[in-house]
Amino acid sequence: MRRPTTLELMLLATIGLWSLNLTVSRYILTHGLQPLAYGSARYLLAAAVFCGITLVAERSLRIAPRDLGLVLAAGGVLYVNQIAFVYALHESTASVLALLLGATPIFAAIAGVLLGTETLPRRFWSGALLSFAGVALVALGAGDEVSGSLVGVLLGVLAAATWAAYSMLITPLMRRYSASRISTVVLSVTCVPLTVTALPQLTDQDWSLGWAVWLLVLFATLGPLVATNVMWFRSLDRIGPARATLAANLQPFVAALVAVVLLSESLGLLEVAGGVLIAAGIVAARRRAVPSAPGE
Repeated sequence: MRRPTTLELMLLATIGLWSLNLTVSRYILTHGLQPLAYGSARYLLAAAVFCGITLVAERSLRIAPRDLGLVLAAGGVLYVNQIAFVYALHESTASVLALLLGATPIFAAIAGVLLGTETLPRRFWSGALLSFAGVALVALGAGDEVSGSLVGVLLGVLAAATWAAYSMLITPLMRRYSASRISTVVLSVTCVPLTVTALPQLTDQDWSLGWAVWLLVLFATLGPLVATNVMWFRSLDRIGPARATLAANLQPFVAALVAVVLLSESLGLLEVAGGVLIAAGIVAARRRAVPSAPGE
């Protein structure tokens, strides 16, 4: 039997870390850390780490003036994304959010149409309708006390849509800058409004949470946010976005399974059926893949 290559192992590690991210973040939010306090602390730490990596490797954080508008737009969209992400996890469950994030490729394609970078065939819209029907089933199934609230579902859809928009916005930047430089600059821009918004929670937060929670915060930052960034963009460079993104499409469904196993969350029949429809819609809407940004 053929042994997996280093690149294949790197791609699997990326998907694995992304899948763990939702479960770990949900655990953190249910063990004392408030949503905005968690989001802002995590992004501040990640921005600092990326800054150090970039300065050591490239000796510069310079972005050309023509790209500043795009950086600010990406930072603004990522700001909305992070608020939606942490509150979706707070209001719902990791497994439900994972299934909703499975629709991200559909949102990315629609964003491409709106930005004028994509022309999509008729079969795409059939697949999109199928995926959105799946989202509706997940929403219906998540209306009970076990799986979460409708607010959490709506925030999950917003997280998927804004992540797709963010991926589209940074695609032109990827042609001119390294992944670490883009991450440093965009995360730094995002940290400003995110920290300001989080100030009430930061001042009110009880920081005596125990070593286990802080160890998981460190993991959620250095693993799913920092390490995957490096591995994902190396995968894109080596095997191309089409094959890499095809593998990444598995991540939301693996993440849902991880959350069910590790957090003992429940998925009802409607939610499972919704996840299947979302996946079927992506397959039916097959198109030229757009590089995705690293996981949240």
